[in-house]
Amino acid sequence: MGVWLGVALVAFVLIIVFLLIKQLFWNAQLKNVKNKHVVITGGSSGIGKHVAIIAAKHGANVTIIARDIQRLEATKNEILHACENKDVQRVEYLSLDIGANYENVEKAVADLERTMGPIYMLVNCAGTAICGKIEDTTLDSLNKMININFLGAYYCIKAVAQRMKASREGMIVLTSSQAAMLGIFGYSAYCSTKFALRGLAESIAMELQPYNVSVTLCLPPDTDTPGFAAEELSKPLETRLISQAAKLVTPDVVADKLFKDALAGKFFSTVGFEGFILTTVCSGMSPFSSICELLLQASLMGFLRIVSAFYLISFQKIILNCMKMRNENKKSE
Repeated sequence: MGVWLGVALVAFVLIIVFLLIKQLFWNAQLKNVKNKHVVITGGSSGIGKHVAIIAAKHGANVTIIARDIQRLEATKNEILHACENKDVQRVEYLSLDIGANYENVEKAVADLERTMGPIYMLVNCAGTAICGKIEDTTLDSLNKMININFLGAYYCIKAVAQRMKASREGMIVLTSSQAAMLGIFGYSAYCSTKFALRGLAESIAMELQPYNVSVTLCLPPDTDTPGFAAEELSKPLETRLISQAAKLVTPDVVADKLFKDALAGKFFSTVGFEGFILTTVCSGMSPFSSICELLLQASLMGFLRIVSAFYLISFQKIILNCMKMRNENKKSE
């Protein structure tokens, strides 16, 4: 009996290893964006900028959307230099506050499609993070994150969804965060908007799948972008220490993975082991892209829940140590 149990255990481990290798390293067939119109919000910097450059290298016509015209112009030149065929491809930019007013977004998208062609791929990268405990977060900061992080994506997707359904092709990417999978100290407002993007992604994936329109939810860890540098200025000590549990990644790495996962039709796009843990533990009723992914989630969810508990315990220790340190500092004053 013991021998058979050992054989079964070895077989189970080998199957898991095989599924992991297949899931993480097997290259699925990718869709082609050559001569297609790719639109990236938040495309003037950070992850969005690198997605735009990658799309240009793949032969796409690219439109970037952001608010800062000078930064948009500079980024447009970088994208032009990256084009696979500079004589054929087109690169444009649009200065627009996507979270301010739906009618403006709808009109801008319609104008873009008239001049640049139907939008085949929409990548929502616009976002901002303002840290602070719930009692320290101003309503202005809360509304800013709701408008940019959630409403901006919602408005843009609403503006393109009907035409993608009519043409029965398209891809939509929502750039959320690992903070869409767990609440984090100092991120009460930010996590709320990123959790909302997950709900939006799962809902529209169900709505659009019958029309051959895929949805990808990108969940990057802390990424070395101008937005992250600004975010660091408002981080409480606890948030900064918790963030150090995962290493800082470069935006080109996130953008490359995002782009490939979207072309492969994957729902989740993650970078690093922490991202794999989070999407596996929190997969729940989320869409799955393959039987291999489903089997991995079903097999590892229980074990990785235990692993995630150790992370949570370490985070609680950080919070308690910071509180203890503050109390001691107050006593010594």
